[in-house]
Amino acid sequence: MEEKEVVINVDHLVKDYGYGRGVFDVSIKVHKGECYGYLGPNGAGKSTTIRHIMGFSKPQQGKITIFGQESFGNTDKILQNVGYLPGEPAIPAGLDGMGFLRMMQDMRGERNDERLNYLLKLFALDPCVPVKSMSLGEKRKLAVVAAFMNDPDVLILDEPTSGLDPVMQQVFINFIIEEKKRGKTILLSSHIFSEVDATCDTISIIKDGKHVSTFKASDLKENDVTTYHLRFHSREEMQKFMDKEQIGEIIEVNENRPILTVKVKRDKYQPFFASLKGIGIREVDEKPFTLQDYFMSFYKEEKTFGGLSGVEGNSK
Repeated sequence: MEEKEVVINVDHLVKDYGYGRGVFDVSIKVHKGECYGYLGPNGAGKSTTIRHIMGFSKPQQGKITIFGQESFGNTDKILQNVGYLPGEPAIPAGLDGMGFLRMMQDMRGERNDERLNYLLKLFALDPCVPVKSMSLGEKRKLAVVAAFMNDPDVLILDEPTSGLDPVMQQVFINFIIEEKKRGKTILLSSHIFSEVDATCDTISIIKDGKHVSTFKASDLKENDVTTYHLRFHSREEMQKFMDKEQIGEIIEVNENRPILTVKVKRDKYQPFFASLKGIGIREVDEKPFTLQDYFMSFYKEEKTFGGLSGVEGNSK
């Protein structure tokens, strides 16, 4: 099968700010019509990478191109063809929403009011409100509309739903899915598992400025390991099971309840369930393998994520 055109190419990017901050040998290829997810916590380097892709910073090493054109020094040309949503949009306080949108349209030399009105309605945004009176969520919606209003073929989105309420987060996810169907090429940086899981075709996990994994989302969903929670009638019954030769991998023991958590490979399902014969088990609960499970396997030592939500920030 012929590989699609590479639209965004980050080739061995290095930017070292010292003290372990920055990005180190990062490579990304975003193909035409693909949604590429960039997942990582606070200080991982997602925003640093995106700023280099947009040409705002010069790499110390490596090369970055969009449409085959080097990013650094060509930001103005890039913005003619790319919808960009920064992690922290700078919106002049002296304007109302429509004034800001018109300013952005004039900078790009293009107006698509049909598309603009569609987005204002979709995201329930009143453009007549002064920017200084807008909530964080309203400013984020204004930035989203500005990124998409000229209907660009390529979108680079840094934490796009940060500040949006859960309803608008879901509206945004549905919107991205529709944009993918229209053939848009999207690079989406996010700390929200559900957002990445629902929209992205390829995902890179970044930790301490380095990629620790890049994979197809479909491969993760077809993972050949299943986790089971086994709830026993008694601790004695649980011990009886543990004394047997183990088919799966016991990853957690709760003696008080008593419950075991066991990982089992697909080709071992039959012997695993056979090993339960004669054991007093109250309940077997299957837990699907998720993007969050996979992500946290790289962050086992971290204790302060709180589900990862709200973790991108400095080293941006």
